[in-house]
Amino acid sequence: MVDKQIRETINEWVGAANRVAVLTHTNPDGDAIGSSLALALALNKMGVETNVVIPDGLPDFLRWLPGIERSTTFKYKQEKAIKIIEGADLIFCLDFNDPERLNGMQTYLFQSEAKKVLIDHHEDPVDFADITISETWRGSVGEMIYLLLEEIFQENILDKDIATCLYVAIMTDTGNFNYASSYPEIFHIVGDLMHYDIEKDRIYSNVYDAFSEDRIRLQGYCMLEKMVVLPQYHTAYISLTDKELRKFNHRKGDTEGFVNLPFSVKGIKFTALFVEKKDRIKVSLRSRGNFPVNRIATEHYHGGGHVNAAGGDSFRSMEETLSLFESLLPHYADLLSNT
Repeated sequence: MVDKQIRETINEWVGAANRVAVLTHTNPDGDAIGSSLALALALNKMGVETNVVIPDGLPDFLRWLPGIERSTTFKYKQEKAIKIIEGADLIFCLDFNDPERLNGMQTYLFQSEAKKVLIDHHEDPVDFADITISETWRGSVGEMIYLLLEEIFQENILDKDIATCLYVAIMTDTGNFNYASSYPEIFHIVGDLMHYDIEKDRIYSNVYDAFSEDRIRLQGYCMLEKMVVLPQYHTAYISLTDKELRKFNHRKGDTEGFVNLPFSVKGIKFTALFVEKKDRIKVSLRSRGNFPVNRIATEHYHGGGHVNAAGGDSFRSMEETLSLFESLLPHYADLLSNT
């Protein structure tokens, strides 16, 4: 994954560090939390005090992960989170390409004199770290952390807890291996993780079968009332207002995966999810084939991402946001038809 000089440098920094902080992005997903906890567990196992700092709350379906007690949420425990960042000799930044995705924590990151390592798979990483490891073709940062642990450290430090976190990271960011996983190495990595007696079926159930009744009813409402299908553009989208979310007692993480629901409709190649927040509309975009949703996210929604998975924000009303989205589709009609 990384050349010899970078491997030696990171190994040297870890060996010299007394305290390490692992930071990940706002609205963390399974890859962000799983890879961060895996790295923290491994470094603590090596005798290096390591803590994870998350900008805001994590979804309920990830709270069971091993090592979750090593995490602190900046939004709710700001004093403790700042102390962790300020006290670190080495900071790993995982699963984000821009410090703005730290949602306020970037101030303390920039003030820190600690060595900084960015490990990410999103395109166009901002140049802010002392070492940047960027592999945009990978399906998850979980794979990159697995390889880091294999390549940087001489001894095998993986165990069941670390392997479980890595498996969750890889599984969730590839949609249970439905996308961003069409290369042999990812399955070699997962195959190795299975050697640590991880409970694959229980992990799947904990992540995908642990939702509230309200969340399941919200999903049904989306499919019955809110899914708009535009077959002429091989496109479908779902929108949810704050009022609708409150009607179903929405909790953080409840809309996770909703953007993928329309792919069950035959012929759909491009999907979008629009969720109303306090000051913006959160936009999630997904595609099948070679349709570049990251291009749309960058050009129209102040965002970015991967070819098949991207996101951003709209600062218009929901009505204006949806109108703009539909107005864009004719410009991509040929590409969507040929993808």
